[in-house]
Amino acid sequence: MTGPLLPRRSILLGAAALAGTARAQRIVDLHLPGGPSQRPTSSAWPQKGEMIVQRARPPLLETPFEVFGQGVFTPNDRFFVRWHWGDIPTSIDAAAFRLNVRGHVARPLSLSLDELMAMPRIEYAAVNQCSGNSRGYFEPRVLGAQWGHGAMSNAKWTGVRLKDVLDRAGVQPGAVAVRFAGLDQPLVPDGPDFMKSLDLDHARDGEVMIAFLQNGEPLPLLNGFPLRVIVPGWFSTYWMKMLSDIEVLTAPDDNFWMAKAYRIPDTPGANVAPGAKGFATKPISRMIPRSWITSHADGARVTAGRPLPVRGIAMGGDAGVKSVALSVDGGRSWADASLGRDEGKYSFRRFEAVLPPPAAGALSLLPRCTSTAGVTQSMEPIWNGGGYLRGQVEPTRIMVA
Repeated sequence: MTGPLLPRRSILLGAAALAGTARAQRIVDLHLPGGPSQRPTSSAWPQKGEMIVQRARPPLLETPFEVFGQGVFTPNDRFFVRWHWGDIPTSIDAAAFRLNVRGHVARPLSLSLDELMAMPRIEYAAVNQCSGNSRGYFEPRVLGAQWGHGAMSNAKWTGVRLKDVLDRAGVQPGAVAVRFAGLDQPLVPDGPDFMKSLDLDHARDGEVMIAFLQNGEPLPLLNGFPLRVIVPGWFSTYWMKMLSDIEVLTAPDDNFWMAKAYRIPDTPGANVAPGAKGFATKPISRMIPRSWITSHADGARVTAGRPLPVRGIAMGGDAGVKSVALSVDGGRSWADASLGRDEGKYSFRRFEAVLPPPAAGALSLLPRCTSTAGVTQSMEPIWNGGGYLRGQVEPTRIMVA
């Protein structure tokens, strides 16, 4: 059922958008401590509303943080974008597209979208978060895209189990991993194709999905049309966009993007001292609990002597949200917030509370999430050279007058 559900996509990115020359709608300040923190926004990108432009080619588009205050699901036209290579197809014919499944399988497959969509479907909500989300707040500053907190989004995904596709191909004894590749290509001859892999047991756990719908609509081109791998609870480096190739491997994956890139210190919390060397590393994988205030922007002014309503969003990482607590005294005391509707353990969840009337002066609102796995956000920041896995309590500073 391609028809109106998966139409032929012929969406040109446009020279102005790719070159980053589209006129900025406004300038936003991400309040980054380590360098220039102002960024332009633009609606010039196909199927996108106003986005913060971190980079034009390859596209790195950040969701403006105020969007997260509008609901737990991020609209498709405000869903963040992150590509590794700039050679991205500008049109895809859904009728001609094929997903290839090969490697250590009994029956190599070349599946049309109609064939894939005729298989049993699953649906769930899951946060898609860049490994480097919030990297711009690391101190000392680290290399890489200087994201604010908007390199994340949440959607309800619809697709088929990766397990069902692998079972159809017939995984052979001796297989150990499953590798994914998409349609984007390196811009330079010696650039390594972007590929990621999962251990076979994880790939076959029944949760990993090949998605074709995002919030009930076909995936936007920049978010991976026509197919995307969904790995709930894991960082988005594994969520392959424009998925075109699945390969079953008989040995651990040693390609660049697994063996060299997206690795974190194999230390508690992935934390090392700036300048440290000689520590073991491992691939980044599971997300951790996080929470943010959405009802007030940094620097907002509120009236003294009145009760203070506060709202926000939380995520449990690779588990659900068990609770969110709030502090206005630097973490010396905490008050439980009320949780909103549970959309599933991998989704954002709303929280809210009405705090006692604050006195005049500067006030720091601290939200702290505890996951259903019993993991609570730390008050202390971590540091590593990749700018990965930030998860400490994030303050929102307001003025009471």
